[in-house]
Order: sequence, then C-alpha cells, then structure tokens
Amino acid sequence: MSPTSFPVEPPATPWVFPPIDPVDDQELLAIGADLEPGTILAAYRRGMFPMPVETNGDIGWWSPEPRAVLPLDELRVTKSLRRSCRRYRTTIDQAFGQVVEHCADPSRPHGWIDGQIRAAYGRLHELGWAHSVETWDGDNLVGGLYGLCIGGLFAGESMFHNATDASKVALVTLVEALSDGKPRLLDVQWNTDHLTTLGVISLQRADYLAHLGGVLATPLPSAFVGGSAPETTPHQ
Repeated sequence: MSPTSFPVEPPATPWVFPPIDPVDDQELLAIGADLEPGTILAAYRRGMFPMPVETNGDIGWWSPEPRAVLPLDELRVTKSLRRSCRRYRTTIDQAFGQVVEHCADPSRPHGWIDGQIRAAYGRLHELGWAHSVETWDGDNLVGGLYGLCIGGLFAGESMFHNATDASKVALVTLVEALSDGKPRLLDVQWNTDHLTTLGVISLQRADYLAHLGGVLATPLPSAFVGGSAPETTPHQ
C-alpha cells in the first residue's frame, strides 16, 4: 500500500492525556485509551507514544526520561558502513507492511509489536503519517525501519536487519531524507549502547519537549509526501 499524497488529519481523539511533568522521572504516564489514528497523533504531539505494558499487554503511554534523539549532523558513518551503503539499494514507503512484519517477528528478543500495534500503524500509513525505509539486496528485503512523521518530527518505532548493516543503511537514508535544512527532530525513544555508537544522544525531558514544540509546524520532508519518493541508487 502507498500513503496518501499528504497526511489526512483523522477525527480528534476523545481521550484527554495527563500533563507531562518535565522534571518527573515517571515514564509510564497512562494506561488504556485506544489506538485510533487521532489518539496516537495527539500523544506524539504531546511527547508520548504507545507501547504495550509487559505485565498484561494493555496499551501504555510512555514518555522516556531521558529521551533518545539522533542529531542529523551527528550520525556516525564508518568506513564499513559506507561500503554497505554502496552494496545495498534503499527505497521509501515501498514495503511498509513487510518492514513492520519483520520488526514484529515474535522470535526477536524484547519484541513488543503485537497485532494491535501493527494494525494501528498500518492505518496511519494509509493516512500518510507512518513511513518506512527499506534496504534491499537485489530483490530481497534485508533490512528497514519505520516510524511516524509529524511535521519536523520523525519518531522512529523499530528497525530490523537480516544482513550485515542493513538497518544502519536504512538509517543513513532516513537521515539524508530529513536533512533538508529545516528544523527537524529524529526521536528514537530510549538510548542503548548500540545507538550511542551511531551518534544518538539523550535529552532531558524538558529539553525534548522544547525541541518538539519547535518542529511540529515544520513542513514534511519531500521524501515523505506520498508518491514523490523514487527508489534510490546505492550510495556513493
């Protein structure tokens, strides 16, 4: 499926989210509500996102403290990653469902993407809000990532790889797509040692919310306007 040419604003959510205390270290802020497009978009615009609670599978609404982000000019591309970028080709929004399916593989450790999450982000993709970057080796999908793009915010949800560096190559393509000189924020939720090696940093919640408020009105990057993103060639 392909997203619409421009995002379609869904009906507003009937739910009221709790305020986010910038100095409170509580990360799980609410449980319940629904996964309708309007609800999910309202949460991201406030600095929250949905993820099932491990204990019972209910939908939790999270705001990490601190929050992990990747400054676009700080992505670390090693020599070996540059070679991988030349080896593979990448596309945008050509296999969204397949990317989410791979990310949701139940055999992956710490898997959290269940059927309700898959369906919810599929609806957001159809409306033009959720996007994927795919990495291909010939005709084989070997890696990718997906997330939500709201104005200048790209909220990365998950990534996968079935070949060396394939998810990192997708990340390189994402950063290139976002690097158009406009105010943008690439959110990756929680930091890890692996993400730190790629240039990811941690922001205090107050700083994250301040950045978020400054980018939501930014126009979408052209790569995420449906139908405008051609297949890329291998990176030089």
